[in-house]
Amino acid sequence: MTGLRERWRLKTMRTIQERALDLFDERGFGAVTIEEIAAAAEVSPSSVYRIFGTKQGIVVTDVELDSMSPEALESILDPADPIGSLLRAVRSYESPDAPSSGTAGDGPQANRSPWRRVRYFFAEPSVRMAVCATLDRAGERIAPLIAATGQMSAAQARVVAKALAFGYFAALEQWYLDGGERPIADYVEEGMRPLRRIWATPQPSSGADHPA
Repeated sequence: MTGLRERWRLKTMRTIQERALDLFDERGFGAVTIEEIAAAAEVSPSSVYRIFGTKQGIVVTDVELDSMSPEALESILDPADPIGSLLRAVRSYESPDAPSSGTAGDGPQANRSPWRRVRYFFAEPSVRMAVCATLDRAGERIAPLIAATGQMSAAQARVVAKALAFGYFAALEQWYLDGGERPIADYVEEGMRPLRRIWATPQPSSGADHPA
């Protein structure tokens, strides 16, 4: 029963998100209300508020990732190669075979789900603020996984985790600024290249390297 409820919840989240994006694309983010989104998704407004909290939350939420347990997240993120595992996840999202409940898969990448929501990260200031808060939480989830490898101190793992989260955001922004013509994974791979050197060089895990 729990499995059925979870599948129903995820399906409902996807439906609300897709119908909201349909309305945002048609009329603009600011012109659409929660009540209108609920009507389009055939749910109650209270359900939208309960699941997403705010209109910004509808855009920001990554349905699959945000629903993952710590164990499931660890199975996807390789702490020894977090950038490589991030790239694999992005390429999987962008694959033509990836499931999509929204726009047809033969259009420009910028107009397809889940990536069509990305432009609102940068076009709407309130959404951008919500994304930054989400990225901060993502860094908090990633940091302990990196620290657990024993290759970095807790402080180093926290800094690196936040660099990963917000570096990914910066790569998305460059993709957006360039018009979304090239795959997002290309920008992530290029932008993250300097950070990859961190895992190519052994990192001290103690405080002995602190400057005097």
